[in-house]
Amino acid sequence: MRLLLVEDDHRTADYIVRGLTEAGHVCDLLRNGHDALFAATSGNYDVIVADRMIPGLDGLSLVKAVRAAGVRTPAIFLTSIGGIDDRVEGLEAGGDDYLVKPFAFSELLARINALGRRPAAQEQKTVLRVADLEMDLIMRRVVRQGQPIDLQPREFSLLEVLMRGEGRVITRTMLLERVWDFHFDPRTSVVETHISRLRAKIDKPFETPLIHTVRNTGYSLHASPSP
Repeated sequence: MRLLLVEDDHRTADYIVRGLTEAGHVCDLLRNGHDALFAATSGNYDVIVADRMIPGLDGLSLVKAVRAAGVRTPAIFLTSIGGIDDRVEGLEAGGDDYLVKPFAFSELLARINALGRRPAAQEQKTVLRVADLEMDLIMRRVVRQGQPIDLQPREFSLLEVLMRGEGRVITRTMLLERVWDFHFDPRTSVVETHISRLRAKIDKPFETPLIHTVRNTGYSLHASPSP
């Protein structure tokens, strides 16, 4: 495989490059996040291995930017930050795996090989559709029954989360994390307030409601009547 390694520590980088080369892989080494972003979005790599703490553009921002550019190359984080929240943050940013330093090279190699064996990811959707509701993620436009719907940025993000989870229950906690980046309960009615505003724009002018309340749990977006 052709691999992109983004690591600014010279000893660690040399150790990994030597091991990957001995294992038969081709490894391109970069030590700066900005250079890595250009390479990752223009090169043809099978796996990206990125340290989280790198100069120019940190590893988390690097993978986010790569995913935003539509590049689905599997990515594994190498980092000394090993808390549960940090690992979740890395995976939510678009990472596929997370390995905490210090690590055994054999484990890194096994994880890289496992990622390389995964089937190619499908191209990420840029248009979401649920019943007669359509969201264009590129144009930042929402239409229902041919009628454009003007949403504020937070309302757009809230609707996107609900549409991506079509038919599933999205809890209040999940919405707080994904839309407001709260990793705690602020004990406010911010979710309920924005859901109410969203309903006034998405549901009220139309015959069939799409946003359904799941009692004591959260919300679900689907075309069928709420059970």
